[in-house]
Amino acid sequence: MNIRSLTRGDGVVIGAAVLLLIASFLDIYSLDGAPDDVEFPNSWESGPLLMSVVLAGIIGAVLIVLSRGTTQPRKVAGIDLGQFGIAATVLAAWAALSNVFDPLGGGDNVGNGATDGPSAGIGLILSLIATLVMAAAAIATPLVPALKGALLGAPRPQQPQPYGGQPQQGYGYPGAQQQPGGPGQQQPYGAQQPGPGHQQPPYGGQPQQQAGAPAPQAAAQPPAADFSPFWFAVPVPRPLFAEDGSQAQIAELAPGTWYLAVEQRGPGLVAQTQDGRRGVLQDTSGIQRG
Repeated sequence: MNIRSLTRGDGVVIGAAVLLLIASFLDIYSLDGAPDDVEFPNSWESGPLLMSVVLAGIIGAVLIVLSRGTTQPRKVAGIDLGQFGIAATVLAAWAALSNVFDPLGGGDNVGNGATDGPSAGIGLILSLIATLVMAAAAIATPLVPALKGALLGAPRPQQPQPYGGQPQQGYGYPGAQQQPGGPGQQQPYGAQQPGPGHQQPPYGGQPQQQAGAPAPQAAAQPPAADFSPFWFAVPVPRPLFAEDGSQAQIAELAPGTWYLAVEQRGPGLVAQTQDGRRGVLQDTSGIQRG
């Protein structure tokens, strides 16, 4: 499960589930003029309220978060877990609303005449608020752009280091030119080190005769690459196709995770996943560079 793929709407659902859990331990009844030592039951002591409001709401929130945090949608009996979770939160909100209007569930109508029974307590009222917020956030998340934003921002990755951990401006860094006398350019035995502004003569060659004249380059430096590897993240899940040009999907890039772009392939990028798989990302719109 990738928690960085959760949205702000999922954060609202999680917060509402926590509020519902807290409300389940508070009194569900309130009675004017009742002595202070009277203890009213909570949601855990009322079977219908526990099953239809508390457990239905919390289970629905868990299913919504699980469906958002997995790259592949999970289904039970052909029903998507996220859709089932949304339905559970709506059912919990509807049940909480009915319990607020009639806390005793018709118990105050027993007998010849109706009597004024207790009203909804703080536990029932908070349960109604929590389930309404939960259901509203679950339904509105795919529709409202503000709720579709990432809940946790992806940490900025370190710039890709060359093999051996050299500094970025050092030997081997993509696009950086090697300096004369640096690693990989050995000097002949007994040759003097070149001074500032002078090029090292090739092996067996004669040193420059004119002092102060601009020294010609000993060898042409390799041109800097037009493309340098960089880290990037995708805003939404996107498929990664095989490098042979076929439409075979080898992986799926998930939001909130940094991937390494190693090559430009037309309008797309050749990306490398954490487990070493490489493929072509055809849709590069909206990516975030590290």
